[in-house]
Amino acid sequence: MKILVVEDEPRLQRQLSKALADAGYAVEVTSDGLRAEFLGQTEQYDAVVLDLGLPKLDGLTVLRRWRDHGISVPVIVLTARSSWTEKVQGIDGGADDYVAKPFQMEEVLARLRGLIRRASGQVQSDLRAGDIALDPRAARVTRGGTPVKLTSHEFRVLAYLMHQNGRVVPQSELTEHIYASAGDRDSNTVEVFIARLRRKLGAGAIETVRGLGYRMPGASS
Repeated sequence: MKILVVEDEPRLQRQLSKALADAGYAVEVTSDGLRAEFLGQTEQYDAVVLDLGLPKLDGLTVLRRWRDHGISVPVIVLTARSSWTEKVQGIDGGADDYVAKPFQMEEVLARLRGLIRRASGQVQSDLRAGDIALDPRAARVTRGGTPVKLTSHEFRVLAYLMHQNGRVVPQSELTEHIYASAGDRDSNTVEVFIARLRRKLGAGAIETVRGLGYRMPGASS
């Protein structure tokens, strides 16, 4: 799953980026509103963490412009604890949730998991496909109750497919959502990750729909 972090305070930006990467997300960061607006309109993200007090273009304007362009990506806004007006403006501007500064990183991670889960129409926190279970919070995968060790990219591929509830995912879409930046993307490596996952989870765990993409039969929440 691919997350955009828009935060201009360097220390907090680093902390958010590390926490999200450690949780298994592909993370892209920017520190100004104009760049954020551009990225949101040209890249595909599973969620955005957006500070409102940004240089060049404030976060609320960025958010409103995204929504005006029909960009429905889930957004968590970061607000000042004492500013209830920011919270109201953020929600009215199209935010899906907010976190007040200062905050515990685990709260941001939990709210992100909830947003992504709801955006994909899921109710339970754990994802399942047959005897395969994925726990997003612990970044843990089991098959028939037995832990399965995955690399970070294998985990991202599996998590994205399982979030789709059996929908066929084009290879190009999968590639966009598992890499943080365009320069890292290589559709050939996706085939490698799929092959590795099949060896670890069973040949029938991931189905290839010829000419269309991949899907996980029976994936659900």
